[in-house]
Amino acid sequence: MDSVNEQPEEKKEDEINDKEMPLMEHLVELRRRLMWSAVAIVIAFGVCYYFAPQIYDFLAAPLAHALEARGEKPQLIYTALYEVFFTYIQVALFAALFVSFPIVATQIWLFVAPGLYKKEKRAMLPFLIVTPFLFFMGGALAYYVVLPTIYKFLLSFQTTVTRGADVDIQLMAKVSEYLGTVMKIIFAFGVAFELPVLLTLLGKVGILSSAGLKKHRRYAYVGCFIVAAILAPPDALTMCILAGPLLLLFEISVITVGMVEPKVVPDA
Repeated sequence: MDSVNEQPEEKKEDEINDKEMPLMEHLVELRRRLMWSAVAIVIAFGVCYYFAPQIYDFLAAPLAHALEARGEKPQLIYTALYEVFFTYIQVALFAALFVSFPIVATQIWLFVAPGLYKKEKRAMLPFLIVTPFLFFMGGALAYYVVLPTIYKFLLSFQTTVTRGADVDIQLMAKVSEYLGTVMKIIFAFGVAFELPVLLTLLGKVGILSSAGLKKHRRYAYVGCFIVAAILAPPDALTMCILAGPLLLLFEISVITVGMVEPKVVPDA
């Protein structure tokens, strides 16, 4: 009798725990989630625009420290009257997307979750929690390690007449160009750190296997350099610095996929 009573309970555990909704209700629900996401981004944008100069100073700090270490005055230039204004808008939008990301991810989860089985919800929840942490870790690595290294290397090519050069070669970085480079590098490292999440999720649903990843490791390594070349700014140093973490993250993914992939039961 006990086994008979347990079976419906186990079956109920696999059922979708929400009522079916017609198409119009799905569209209304999608509209609601998009509105909440948009409101979160707009509010975050307003707050970030108010602090845009401070945020820009924070983003410019790696270059400023690199210039100060060389005994030079940190400064950026702009060549159009509207350049600083639009740069602050970009800064505010970039910061707003970072700040509102957890809210947007939660709204996506609230829209998708009703269509998932309980087991699928439990399987997806850890990935939802880990995703923003890995993205912020990648951005932090870019800001605190990669950017100072790149600037130190690139600034070493400056020359002055006092040091024996015939012509001064000095950096005069534009405000908008600098911001574009910094945002691209931070975003590239943030996206790159999502690789274990993507591969582990594909492994959990049975699309990938750890054995397959090991078998095609050499192609994966080439793919890491291709992805680094696409995401990173057009210089070999940044590409190589980004490719290094990608290779390490791929090897971590091989381990995590092996831990979560469906186990094949051998035939008796």
